[in-house]
Amino acid sequence: MLRERPASAASQTSQTSAVVSERLQELVRMFKERTEKAKEKLIDPDSSDEESVIAAPPQPPAAPQGEEEEDEEEGRLGGQCVGGAGSGAGSRVSGGKQIRWIRACWPIRFPASIDPFTNILYVLWMFLVSAAWNWNVWLIPVRWAFPYQTPQNAPYWLLADYTCDLIYILDIAVFQPRLQFVSGGDIVCDKKEMRKNYMKTKRFKFDVASLAPLELLYFKTGINPLLRLPRLLKINSFFEFNERLEAILTKAYIYRVIRTTTYLLYCLHCNACLYHWASSYIGLGATQWVYNGVGNSYIRCYYFAVKTLITIGGLPDPTSLFEIVFQLINYFVGVFAFSIMIGQMRDVVGAATAAQTYYRTCMDNTIKYMTSYRIPKDVQNRVKTWYNYTWQSQGMLDEQELLTQLPDKMRLDIAVDVNYSIVSKVPLFQGCDRQMIFDMLKSLRSVVYLPGDYVCKKGEVGREMYIIKAGEVQVVGGPDERTVFATLRAGSVFGEISLLAVGGVNRRTANVISHGFANLFILDKKDLNEILVHYPESKKLLRKKARKMLNKGKKPEPKEEAKEPAPVPAASLKSETPRLLRAALEMTERSSGLKGALARVKERSSKSSISLQRSLSASLRPPDPVLSPRPDLDMSLSASSMTLRSASRSCNPADFPPAQLQLQRGVAGWDESEDEWDEGGRGE
Repeated sequence: MLRERPASAASQTSQTSAVVSERLQELVRMFKERTEKAKEKLIDPDSSDEESVIAAPPQPPAAPQGEEEEDEEEGRLGGQCVGGAGSGAGSRVSGGKQIRWIRACWPIRFPASIDPFTNILYVLWMFLVSAAWNWNVWLIPVRWAFPYQTPQNAPYWLLADYTCDLIYILDIAVFQPRLQFVSGGDIVCDKKEMRKNYMKTKRFKFDVASLAPLELLYFKTGINPLLRLPRLLKINSFFEFNERLEAILTKAYIYRVIRTTTYLLYCLHCNACLYHWASSYIGLGATQWVYNGVGNSYIRCYYFAVKTLITIGGLPDPTSLFEIVFQLINYFVGVFAFSIMIGQMRDVVGAATAAQTYYRTCMDNTIKYMTSYRIPKDVQNRVKTWYNYTWQSQGMLDEQELLTQLPDKMRLDIAVDVNYSIVSKVPLFQGCDRQMIFDMLKSLRSVVYLPGDYVCKKGEVGREMYIIKAGEVQVVGGPDERTVFATLRAGSVFGEISLLAVGGVNRRTANVISHGFANLFILDKKDLNEILVHYPESKKLLRKKARKMLNKGKKPEPKEEAKEPAPVPAASLKSETPRLLRAALEMTERSSGLKGALARVKERSSKSSISLQRSLSASLRPPDPVLSPRPDLDMSLSASSMTLRSASRSCNPADFPPAQLQLQRGVAGWDESEDEWDEGGRGE
């Protein structure tokens, strides 16, 4: 027993240590995650905010409460059916399913108010109303003029007519009173106000008149399609549908062409119906001019209408007065209607190709200009290539022209949707104020560069910064400018060092050329400075990042060069022996013949003068901005120099022994060299 107790204690301690280690590992992991999140927030606050929003614990949904209420309702239903166990359970299940179905369908309700400009449901409803209107417009003349409506198929015609009338009633009673409108700059969504606004308009009066119950006269006159002519008064719905559909189509000009063609076909359709009615009035086959009743009546009459309105010719001559008047009216209406249709078709096609016409005009004018000034062919070809690629890639020559008429807020929204995903990924702008980036997006210009174009050259004054939107650029150098140092792709930025003027650098530090077609965003220095005035913290951050990038690209200097003192440009120090001392030594050698001793004295004096000049230059060096000046050192040097000058000028060299003569000559040489250095410094 005594032996087992230590074993059990050891096992308990091992288990405790294992639990503690697991807990510590978990804490370490949690701290690491927290540190990473904090680091990401410091680097890119925008993305960290999104992640924090996504990672936030979800709010408890309201489903449990609904389920509890549902269970209570099911319990009440089960309590009411206590008579039989099996029947009670079955009714409870069926009641629960019914409640779930009702709750699932409850959110799908008809909206209390409808935005007529953005609601797709309203556009679909207007399509249905427009189809009902077109049913009446196209088929009322046909049923009146041609014998297509018979007593046998009359119920089918009436069913279609009354279905269209039901659509009219729903539009007047349900949809139109729920349309939002603007009053005093505010969007009104109140039911009573919307209903009153609809009832005050002329459209309401036309809509009510279109439902005039003239079909009651069917009991007296029979089924006459002309009694449904008031249904054509709902033409405002057709025009509104055209406007809403053009607003949501990307190529609205195609629909305009189709609609204009339909107008022409409808004019021919009405003329064919009138021609068949005139032929029936005169008598089918009674004269050469009327329809003879052979073949498909609608197709034959439509052919006559086409030849009449388009004035092709080859028609039979009218014989009676009625035929002559009818034909004259046909000719006049045909010329008038056809000219209107041709003019409208020209306007539609011209509006659809306006941008392409502008592009062709600009390109032709540019080519004409280059030809008149005899620009080289290679330059002309590059200009043509730029025009073609810009038009094919963007569909326009300048994106800013389309946005100049919009207010700043809308331009900002468009710029954020188009360009923010690219600019936000640039490392230079990560951590900056988000509103500063938004202001910068409005100042960006998109420019296309051809393959081999120089984006910027080394030594140029930096006035712009570039952000790559699409394509690649290369940083080149070397003697032949063909050595590629780096390749920059979409999302990269360059030119920011010159633009921010970090470290006094205001010129381009490298050559950058376009590798293939490249689309770049350009930010001017003037625009950036105007933006950064309002964001000082972002300005400091940008300069700090640019300074780091600049220092990262520099090569470290050798240690030996760092230890050497900086040269003093104000003085030209001489290391040679002064001319006066050298002349005295030469005269002494000639007179006394002591060449060896005097040569040694000459060498020592020159060395002493050089050492003194170096010490003097070091002491007269410009003061370090970090260190404080030393006035006591300057005074001691000036005092020592004055003492040496007085001693050297008052003594005679002949009164001293050789050792003292050597020292005196060295001091004199230093004095003369100092005078020469002072003169040189003052001369400069």
